[in-house]
Amino acid sequence: MRIILIHPNYHSGGAEIAGNWPPAWAAYLAGALKSNGFTDLRFIDAMTENISDEDLAAILAEEKPDMIGCTSITPSIYKAERTLQIAKQVHPDCVTVLGGVHATFMFQQVLGEAPWIDVVVRGEGEEILVELARAIESGQWPANRNDIKGIAFPDQAADGTQVVATAAAPTIKDLDGISPDWGILKWDMYKYIPMNTRVAIPNMARGCPFTCSFCSQWKFWRDYRVRDPKKVVDEIEELVNKYQVGFFILADEEPTINRKKFIQFCEELIARGLNKKVQWGINTRVTDILRDEKLLKFYNEAGLMHVSLGTEAAAQLKLDLFNKETKISDNKKAIRLLREAGIVCEAQFIVGLDSETPETLEETYRMAMDWKPDLANWSMYTPWPFTPLFKELSDKVEVFDFDKYNFVTPILKPAAMERGELLDRVMNNYRRFYMYKAFFSYPWSGTGRRRRYLLGCLKAFLKAGFERKFYDLGRVGYWGPQSKKKVDFHFDNTRSKAFGQTADWEANADRSRKATTPTIVSACGGGTEQMAEDAECAALQAKVLDKADGAGAVSRH
Repeated sequence: MRIILIHPNYHSGGAEIAGNWPPAWAAYLAGALKSNGFTDLRFIDAMTENISDEDLAAILAEEKPDMIGCTSITPSIYKAERTLQIAKQVHPDCVTVLGGVHATFMFQQVLGEAPWIDVVVRGEGEEILVELARAIESGQWPANRNDIKGIAFPDQAADGTQVVATAAAPTIKDLDGISPDWGILKWDMYKYIPMNTRVAIPNMARGCPFTCSFCSQWKFWRDYRVRDPKKVVDEIEELVNKYQVGFFILADEEPTINRKKFIQFCEELIARGLNKKVQWGINTRVTDILRDEKLLKFYNEAGLMHVSLGTEAAAQLKLDLFNKETKISDNKKAIRLLREAGIVCEAQFIVGLDSETPETLEETYRMAMDWKPDLANWSMYTPWPFTPLFKELSDKVEVFDFDKYNFVTPILKPAAMERGELLDRVMNNYRRFYMYKAFFSYPWSGTGRRRRYLLGCLKAFLKAGFERKFYDLGRVGYWGPQSKKKVDFHFDNTRSKAFGQTADWEANADRSRKATTPTIVSACGGGTEQMAEDAECAALQAKVLDKADGAGAVSRH
């Protein structure tokens, strides 16, 4: 049985300015398929290779696939639908499959607007895709499709086409049983510009124990599960030694939530000497950094180079939903602690809420200059259509063109600003912040790897700006303040409002506790919750600190 997996060709000028990111989803799915006997498999990364529709059709014409699968987040959904339309045109008898977070919750709309998609995989796909492949190979598809849990498909009924969703499949309990096939990727394509090295995105955990109203990850994965740290390091060791990966980013929303597992992960990297071969980055929360103040140098010793911190939007800070001064002081302290530990710190600001004003945008710039992060990122607020917050703000959402839900396009229009002015103010923040860093900060940041890393980040930023790819500026026609009234975001106004189907998709966090605090819009990692610590974790931390103190005593003598 021949299987083809395709990553759709979508670009927005966001995270990709730092390099080309290897699609980890394909490696994990390919590993599950191959370990179950489906070894005749090919992966096509249309995004990284920038494959046109015409070239993709030509590539597929040379194949004889039985199943073609594609994935999609919200902004790439139309590209994914088009990819599978091409697949169906070239191979009408092939089973076309779409997965990913958007299709999981928006399957009604997706299957309604893209009837050439035969089936949607809902939730994590490894086990479901294997069951689907078995049904196709044995000739039981589509006759027995109702027996496969975790899918949705169009069904021709007497009164017209209906969409059927089967019962949700159970979550994968043994994450360590999944062995990704990283060999399906063309590794010479995936470069991290700041370090000029190959990059990977493995994961240590799936899900999140918290229920932030702006986030979809806890809902998609349903259960919070953490892998055996030694198994994760096995995977990283393979990536380093076999595929020459020099930098990785943990795909977890916040890998420091489970401190015990994170410490064990760092210990294992050090024990194998991988901290001398590979650097890495994470996204986490201010509260976790403050909690782990004494462990930060240990994390850096394990190779942790880059931490991205979620910080609240200035417009939201104006609403007095929490103690502003305490929050700001916490952010400033966390950033200082990271710098002192030798870790590059990036502050994430969310902008573009309904209450945004020129003054609140200026406040985020002042925050950035006062807190002194090494990097700062201003992301447009993007209300995922399947989150609770989307429903709460739906009367303020005017744009339903999901192609623009990419964190660089203003989806909400602030009451006091036009979208072009919002973009211009954000660009003004970027210009001032990075001009200051380029002349007065990065060149004087020491002589070691931290300085090299920061200069590499500046190179990536300048490269994207010169190529007009940053923030999609070339496509929208922004050339500076003089052009802010002429910016065209090319919204497709024919798209209509649609909500996700989540009633049949209850996560463990739903059942264990409901959010009772007011809605606070924050960057990913901006939460204040903490997992309960146990005695074993406390003992592990003490052991690590004892080792560090011992090493310090030796060095001092």
